[in-house]
Parts: sequence; structure tokens; C-alpha cells
Amino acid sequence: MGHSQADKARSHQRILDEAAEQIRRDGLDSLGVAALMKRAGLTHGGFYAHFASRAALIDEALEHALQAGEAHAIVAGGGKPRGFAAMIRSYLSRSHRDSPRTGCAIAALVSDVGRADASTRDVMSRHVDQYIARMAESLGTRDEAAAMAAVSTVVGALALSRVMTDPKRSDAMLRAAREHLLAMPTATDARNAAD
Repeated sequence: MGHSQADKARSHQRILDEAAEQIRRDGLDSLGVAALMKRAGLTHGGFYAHFASRAALIDEALEHALQAGEAHAIVAGGGKPRGFAAMIRSYLSRSHRDSPRTGCAIAALVSDVGRADASTRDVMSRHVDQYIARMAESLGTRDEAAAMAAVSTVVGALALSRVMTDPKRSDAMLRAAREHLLAMPTATDARNAAD
């Protein structure tokens, strides 16, 4: 019994890994059950042993993608919370722009999720709230509006930079958002000026 449960858990993880990568690369609508199960090395018929429906798969794959993006950011930060400037420079970088499969799933999927059902939107909504809280912490403030504006700016700038076909314009989009945000006063700046 334990062996088959372990096998099922490994298979489930393989399906989620494949699905999360695909939705980040190609969007939520790209996810087809038969092709996904084949890529995961499983039969189409085995899908329902893992998920109640395609919608349940999408929600779980989205959660997996969002967690993977957050984990990637933590690793990039050396395992500890990064300061505001480091967070902004990393997020609004060419390497992040050019890596939608491993970068922030919010920026990669925000438009798709905005058109999804309430259950799928709720999955991302929780992560957006967590990102706003981390941004406020990095700003050293409890000003949620400032954190919301910063999150909106980084996600929007990254998503738009991926749309632009001219590399120079794409770089300019990232640079403009980065410079604007780095010019924002933070609570740390205010404390240092008071000293």
C-alpha cells in the first residue's frame, strides 16, 4: 500500500511539474489532459485518479507555478528577504523577462487568470496579497497603497516588456519602471534622513 501511494504521489508531482511549466509558457487554455498525461509518461485514463476535473488540475497547477516562482525568488535572494532595491532590480531584469517558465507566474499568467473562473482567480489572488505584503516589508512601511502601486508597476512592466517585439523598447520599459520605483522614498530612507 505504501509503495503504491508513493508511486501515486510521484506521478501526481510529475503531472503538476509538467502542467505548471506548460501554463507558464503557453497559458491556461493550452492545457490539454491527453497531451499532458503523455508528457508525464502516464495514460490519459489515469488522470481522474489524480484530479476531479481539468479545472481542479488548472487550480493546482497554478498554485504549483506560483509557489515555484516564489521559491525561485527566495533562492535568488540567498534564502533571505531582499531589500526593496534588490527586489526591484531582480524582478525588472532582462533575465527575468526572458524566463517566463521559471520567473514570476503572476506576470506570466495575470491576463489568463483574470478571465478564469472565481476558483482560479482566488488561487492567484492569495499570492498577489502575499506579494503585496512582502513588498510592503521590503519598503519598510505599512503603507499598503505604496506596496500595491509597486507590485502593479513591476508586474505590469514585466508583462508589457514581454509583449514588445523591439528588444530596445522592451529594455526601456524595464529600465523606466525600475528607475521610477528605485526613486521612491522608502521607510528606511526616511529613518536614515532623520538620523
